[in-house]
Amino acid sequence: MRDYKIPLADGRKLAVMEYGDKQGLPVMFFHGTPGSRLLFLDDDEISKALGIRLISLDRPGFGLSDQKPNRTLLDWADDINEAADFLKLDRFSIIGVSGGGAFAAACAYKLAPRLHSVSLIASTTPFVNGKSPKGTMTANKIAFFLARKAPWLIKASYRSTKKLLEKQPEKFMEQNKKGNKHLHEWDRQFLQTDEQLKGLMMHMGEAFRVSVDECVNEPVLLSKPWGFSFKDITIPVDVWHGEEDRMAPAAEMKKAAAAIPNCHTHFIAKAGHFLIDDHQIWTEILTAILKRSVKKPSDKLSFV
Repeated sequence: MRDYKIPLADGRKLAVMEYGDKQGLPVMFFHGTPGSRLLFLDDDEISKALGIRLISLDRPGFGLSDQKPNRTLLDWADDINEAADFLKLDRFSIIGVSGGGAFAAACAYKLAPRLHSVSLIASTTPFVNGKSPKGTMTANKIAFFLARKAPWLIKASYRSTKKLLEKQPEKFMEQNKKGNKHLHEWDRQFLQTDEQLKGLMMHMGEAFRVSVDECVNEPVLLSKPWGFSFKDITIPVDVWHGEEDRMAPAAEMKKAAAAIPNCHTHFIAKAGHFLIDDHQIWTEILTAILKRSVKKPSDKLSFV
């Protein structure tokens, strides 16, 4: 694993954690909302075994990445273009999970010549008139509503969670083992062991590391017009989505995916939101990305 920062032209820096095979196919990973670049307690053995160089980045205001006031989804594509130049990547692939899917879609639209493919995992979809997509679970609807109308209240809640993570981690773990009744049972299975919960604490603690502000600002950003249309995305896109996802409803993603010209859908029966926590599904996602990077059946993988 390798942890570092990428300098940008405007003076900001993006924090990065790399996993997997450092000589492998470069795949940038965009975390959820809220989230961070820290994905695994140890290196990702699946990425390493498959020959994937997994490059996970904190978005502005999360973890150790500097804030960017009034940012847009398409601004992130500009940051990624700079990051790719810094890393000397000619072409690469992208994974966007949950809220990160919106930012991955923005890159698919704006950075097409540099991308092999984009994978949208349990991704959010565009809002209509600022309202959460139909079928979104009540807890998420309330969170998005309060982020717009009473941001101070959501910030107070996140600060309370941050304090719990820092001062009483055992209590946080116990609450998650017994709680989360709003989640589908398929998702709750990934919050039962000490190892799983330590990973969650690491990931979320890093998201709140400097400030909880962006955890409130980004949901508001996602609820605004995204600045592009799915129909104008020309590169290959893989959509991976659980049929029982209550955080990002599958029915809405099916509508969105239908608008993407070169889209390959993988809707998984009985699965919920936390797809990358399932080792088999994670392996299938990475394997599909490898296939998209091959120019011809007879060619070797192109890690350019």
